[in-house]
Amino acid sequence: MRQVTIFSGQWADLPLAELLPIVKKMGYDGIELACWGDHFDVDKALSEESYISDKWALLESHGLNCYAISSHLVGQAICDNIDERHKAILPPKIWGDGEPEGVRTRAEQQMIRTGQALRKFIDAKPASLQSDNCVLAPTVNGFTGSSIWHALYSFPPTSQEYLQAGFDDFGTRFTRILNEFDKVDVNFSLEVHPTEIAFDIVSTERAIEAVNGHKRFGFNYDPSHLGYQGVDYVKFIRTFSDRIFHVHMKDVWWGHGDGTVGVFGGHTDFADARRFWDFRSIGRGDIDFEEIIVALNDINYNGPLSVEWEDARMDRIHGATESCAYVKALDFPRNNNGLFDSAFDNEKQ
Repeated sequence: MRQVTIFSGQWADLPLAELLPIVKKMGYDGIELACWGDHFDVDKALSEESYISDKWALLESHGLNCYAISSHLVGQAICDNIDERHKAILPPKIWGDGEPEGVRTRAEQQMIRTGQALRKFIDAKPASLQSDNCVLAPTVNGFTGSSIWHALYSFPPTSQEYLQAGFDDFGTRFTRILNEFDKVDVNFSLEVHPTEIAFDIVSTERAIEAVNGHKRFGFNYDPSHLGYQGVDYVKFIRTFSDRIFHVHMKDVWWGHGDGTVGVFGGHTDFADARRFWDFRSIGRGDIDFEEIIVALNDINYNGPLSVEWEDARMDRIHGATESCAYVKALDFPRNNNGLFDSAFDNEKQ
């Protein structure tokens, strides 16, 4: 059975020492550490002698493992058109004076450092936490940002040359990152998502082309961001089977609004009853997780199933607890004993 973890990004208001006993009580096997709050500090991991060993000791004391870290906030600034919204999510040293290219350059350098910190972190994993069956290359999950997201709807008329320039910009910046990741044997997993360079299957194929199929570029699969767009989220798994480096389990529903708000959200807040779509606690939305588990088994994905819990209408401890139980009940080991009817063969009886 795969390990069930929880992404700590939505819990960064809690110090890690306070969060971990809650995570354990909710039933999780581990945690995917966000690189914000005090959950995982890239600079301290690289500069302070005891930081990583202390982090593992804290995790170990609660019987929790870790397989990935996530750098969504810094990643968003690498390719984005920078504005005042980024200041609220970026560390001050990355924001600096806010000059856009300076922000993008510092974000790129920090992402490279994040890969180096992950390598150091994974290399220090205690022996007691290395005995499970989770098979996952070390991966930094995150976003890329996009210089062309604002051109999603093609008016004023948008040429393919204009769009290709955006993919080329991504390719240039992230190839530098991926080359550095390769030096330390870690992967980058893009969470395919609106506002990123890849947000559906076709744009994902184009993003792979932009980095010339770099082996370190893959995906933190999250069905929720595909489902409400009308993208086949199971087909995504089968299309990119060799690049599914990590999995987020997150639910969403769509078609439940009052008909006044479309798929773009209508500039409404989450939990507005008029919305066409909203994130839901796992098992309460429209994602078919049974199909996902079958597809993940078919591609031999053996990494963790990481719950990214978001539901604006529900208490988060209640929701994350029920989500953990739901995922554990749904998951099942892959058949490695031949087809079920193989025993009908006389030679196998």
